[in-house]
Amino acid sequence: MISEDINKQGKLAKVGWIAKMEKKWELDSAWQVLIILLVFSLTGSTVVWLRKGLYFALGYDETTPMWLKVITYLVFVFPSYQILILVYGWIFGQFDFFWKKEKKMLQRMRLMKKEKQ
Repeated sequence: MISEDINKQGKLAKVGWIAKMEKKWELDSAWQVLIILLVFSLTGSTVVWLRKGLYFALGYDETTPMWLKVITYLVFVFPSYQILILVYGWIFGQFDFFWKKEKKMLQRMRLMKKEKQ
């Protein structure tokens, strides 16, 4: 339980997996790890909600071919996720973290040039 992981100074005790994520993501605190996980959760939940609404608005049902759903997902829903993660990241003060990850992904997809070091 998280309540058991808070020490007497009100700081979050570094549980094994939290400490690993903090190190891997090069973060400053366990709270930052939890905020980033919250952003991922909110973004994923929002995208599922948007996808359901979009599919309903387009009249998609179980008889709609899967290839059409996949194309719709890639064209509309995938970019929405990328934008929403930055918006939620900004709301929760973690924009820089998510923008760094987005830039890396865009560079791998060759949609953005790599910055010179």
